[in-house]
Amino acid sequence: MGLTITEKILGRAADMDVVKAGDEILAKPDFVIAYDFPGYTDVIFRQMEEEFGISKVAEPERFALFIDHMVPAVTPKEEDLHRNTREWGKKNNVPVYERRGIGHHVASELGYATPGAFAVHFDGHVSQMGTFGTLAIGVRRHLLEAFVKERIKIRVPKTTRVNLHGKLPKGVMARDAFHHIVRTLGPAACRFQVLEIGGDALQGISIDGRQTINCLAMFTGAVTAIMNPDETTLKYATERARIDLEPVYSDENAVYSAVHDIDISSLEPVVVVPPRPSNTQNLSEYTDKEVHVGYLGSCASGRIEDLEIAAEVLRGQTIKAGFQLHVVPTSQAIMQEASEKGILTDLIAAGAFVTSSSCDYCFGRAGVMTAGQRAVSTGTLNVRGRMGSPDSEIYIMNAAAVAASAIHGKITDPRDYL
Repeated sequence: MGLTITEKILGRAADMDVVKAGDEILAKPDFVIAYDFPGYTDVIFRQMEEEFGISKVAEPERFALFIDHMVPAVTPKEEDLHRNTREWGKKNNVPVYERRGIGHHVASELGYATPGAFAVHFDGHVSQMGTFGTLAIGVRRHLLEAFVKERIKIRVPKTTRVNLHGKLPKGVMARDAFHHIVRTLGPAACRFQVLEIGGDALQGISIDGRQTINCLAMFTGAVTAIMNPDETTLKYATERARIDLEPVYSDENAVYSAVHDIDISSLEPVVVVPPRPSNTQNLSEYTDKEVHVGYLGSCASGRIEDLEIAAEVLRGQTIKAGFQLHVVPTSQAIMQEASEKGILTDLIAAGAFVTSSSCDYCFGRAGVMTAGQRAVSTGTLNVRGRMGSPDSEIYIMNAAAVAASAIHGKITDPRDYL
């Protein structure tokens, strides 16, 4: 029987001819990636020396650190964390990327999303690198193993394949397609597995949209998501790739734990209703619900495609008085491109507050809500307290819908504005 792309990547990383789902292997990550965050990197740095007697990582070119949370620092303690990360990076000759944007996305801009590579992080949203045929897995608190050992112990995960068919209608975005997958399969359908996305619909979905889909894989229970690279993603990734690897692809007779075919051609904009990231409903069922805050950004949905469609909706319009629309491009490179194209000008003219890239609005450090307020958001989560008070609410939707809702201060279907 054939092999999945995941089995092929892990087989190479383990120096084995063939590995299959369920095998316990020792695999060498091509890249070990992290962002500095209290209780994670600072603890890893300390444990390396105090518990393992390791003062420097053996192959610094395999490592990358990002400072993308608590940017800018608002307390001395936060700046101490950042300074510690900078100093550790300098001591270990490991690059520290600061104020470049959200690391999960910037890693792809910088070539860590190499087709055929195996990467690890402690945060599961690194799965968006799967857009380029990279197996990028969030290993949570076990990332320490990758800092102190060449190889990590891993069980080869099973794979669930989802084939998307058709073409997204007007006003419907890749974000809606992903949440429709969750609605169709359920939030535990891919538990401890890899979600492999394919199907003819991908040809009509941009790299931006594909990154959105892969980024959110954890909400199906998956450990990561991956797509077999095609001409579009190979062109982007290979000219940036940090290592020379041959792209790999799932065999036609690969063995999957399940295969699902989903038609997206009649999909309409959806909303993920609080407080669960699996509660996907048609947005039309929630129009006219009063909202007070909008967030357009995050590692999932703050790319050019998102900013561009929001600007299209808001061009010539004015955001409702008292409504707060925060626009946070996913990276500084995206912000620069949006500025050069006049996208930011349109957003600002409508009344949006545009700020430099960081994770702070998504995890509730900036733009927080008080009790009784509701947000429309392209962030990653809608659980209680994610954006401030546990008595506030977050309605997740696509970028066009966030922009349309900002005009009226009510959840609004964006299709009339496109």
